[in-house]
Amino acid sequence: MRTAAITGWGRCTPGPVLTNDDLASVMDTSDEWITTRSGIKERRVSHVENSDMATLAGRRALAAAGITAEDLDFIVVATCTGDRQIPAMACLVQAKLGAENAAALDVNAGCTGFIYGINLASGLLATGAAERILLIGSERITPFLDLEERSTAVLFGDGAGAAVIEPAKGDEGLHSINVGSDGTIADALTCQGVGSSYIGLPPVPIRVIMDGREVFRNAVKGMSAAAEKAIADAGWTTEDVDIVFPHQANMRIIDAATRRLGIDEAKVYTNIASYGNTSAASIPIAMSEAIDEGRVLPGAKVVFVAFGAGLTWGAAALVWGDRIEPIETTDASLPATDKTGLEIIMERQKVRSA
Repeated sequence: MRTAAITGWGRCTPGPVLTNDDLASVMDTSDEWITTRSGIKERRVSHVENSDMATLAGRRALAAAGITAEDLDFIVVATCTGDRQIPAMACLVQAKLGAENAAALDVNAGCTGFIYGINLASGLLATGAAERILLIGSERITPFLDLEERSTAVLFGDGAGAAVIEPAKGDEGLHSINVGSDGTIADALTCQGVGSSYIGLPPVPIRVIMDGREVFRNAVKGMSAAAEKAIADAGWTTEDVDIVFPHQANMRIIDAATRRLGIDEAKVYTNIASYGNTSAASIPIAMSEAIDEGRVLPGAKVVFVAFGAGLTWGAAALVWGDRIEPIETTDASLPATDKTGLEIIMERQKVRSA
């Protein structure tokens, strides 16, 4: 049976930065409070649509794989913050890329979306339904944040990451994957005021809300168990693993899950300090960044693991191929803006409070 391999990678992290000190200037918090509880120092705030970030990350992944948008059979976008309720954001990305031969759909598994997307892509390749798939994790979460909701307003940021997935050659590619969910605790992490449940009712403030204690407890247990299963199903031990890309939700969750899994923390890649929690985008952003930094070597044994709204979880174990350099690059970029992250956030907060 054919297995899936990552042959291209790319990311888009918008320019406007929102630091902890910026947030402390407009809400009751501090750099120390945020850093000690999350490990986050700053995050990015997008000045463009989510589909624009996704498209740019996709263009960069296509260039790295040395293929064009016309070569794609399928586009899968993992997101919980699509531009619109209808249609799927993947359709907007397909149009912007000019991928006229590609089918397109969204996957909403919260922060686990990228791993769910790998699972879907793997099935498409295994059945012969697709040969080249563009998988994008992209989130524009900051418009859903309320500065009066301190427990969530300090955690999230915007960004996109992408991977081209093609049939594996030799030992490379996906060796195991597992995903799961428990909808009985869905209310532990949700967004109020958005969706058909709210139509026809008195207005409810649009904002992300979270039961931090419940999410922390389940995230540590879920991530460590999923990663342990992925490693075992691949026939590996934790010592065999070269690098782990955990979902960048909270540094305390990552540390606790790492200890529970019993893996060397030096093998765990983190960039949460710079980007915050970018939900489904966090693993592909981290993967792309680590490749650029030389942290992923040919033949490396790689583990992705995540936990997110739903509640959902999942992990994948794969062997990296021989290539760690992009075949091509692109000059494509986001349009410039003179607004700071704080200015963008405050403009939205004023509208929210009006």
